[in-house]
Amino acid sequence: MFVISLRISKSIGFYFDPDVGKQFLQLGLSACFFIGPLLYFYIASVFGRLAFLKIKWMWHFGFLIVLVIGIGILFPYQSNPELWGTFYRVINWTWSLYIIGAAFLMYPKARVWLGGQTRLSKTEKLGVNVFLGTMLIWLAYFTASYTSYIVGALSFSFIFYLSILLWLLARNNNPQHTVKINPSYSANKIDPKRASNLIFHLSDLMEKDQLFKNANLTLPQLAKKLQISVPQLSQLLNDNMQKSFSMFINEWRINESKRLLVESPRMTMELVAEASGYNSLSTFYSAFKQFEDSTPAKYRQRQINP
Repeated sequence: MFVISLRISKSIGFYFDPDVGKQFLQLGLSACFFIGPLLYFYIASVFGRLAFLKIKWMWHFGFLIVLVIGIGILFPYQSNPELWGTFYRVINWTWSLYIIGAAFLMYPKARVWLGGQTRLSKTEKLGVNVFLGTMLIWLAYFTASYTSYIVGALSFSFIFYLSILLWLLARNNNPQHTVKINPSYSANKIDPKRASNLIFHLSDLMEKDQLFKNANLTLPQLAKKLQISVPQLSQLLNDNMQKSFSMFINEWRINESKRLLVESPRMTMELVAEASGYNSLSTFYSAFKQFEDSTPAKYRQRQINP
């Protein structure tokens, strides 16, 4: 959002004042160069692929930062306007390549989702929305020579406000997730009736929002979603459900992985692990062995060929 905003500011400034400072134009184009890479890293994070990238994102991004700063120092816009015209075309093509890369990261999960074999979490839906919006903004700039230079900025505004509207509608359409619960914590056990109500909403939250697919889900995050305090959630899990937070989340993840192993026999183990909320194969194998006393491959084989 930050680099896109800088890029849009540069477009608006240049459109209404062609004599705007060259340093401002250089800043806008430099920010534009980072839109593609940051989209790529964001999609990798949302779809659980960040840990599987061949080059660590920090090294990748660090190299790009050094590259842009180095070019900016050696060839400033003010002294090389024609060269930056070439840079502009290179930046747009680089942006498009990262969009394609991000699409490849989403493709395995999107293919399974389109086949009705899994559902996207809210975070993944937001990722798809960000991807499509960024792609449309790129398209607006790429075709600006046939339309108008300001179309890119207008498309950004439209997509931005549409995203806010969709987010608000999603919140209003989920009243069951806005149940107000007294956050006060007591050393006494939770009342059985209230505990039953909390467990119902917790299960509903996990099933509909599929929070377990977030590999970085924490106890405070889940407590915030349920709108109770962290100690209360811990007490609910330990005293009323006889489970630790780790066991509770892993149960949901393993159940999801078992479903995918059977219903999607062509899915690789890596994709099953990612789709179930694990950010590494070793963690997935270890958890699956603990719950099922079997490897995922043997479980799939037994279920498909009993």
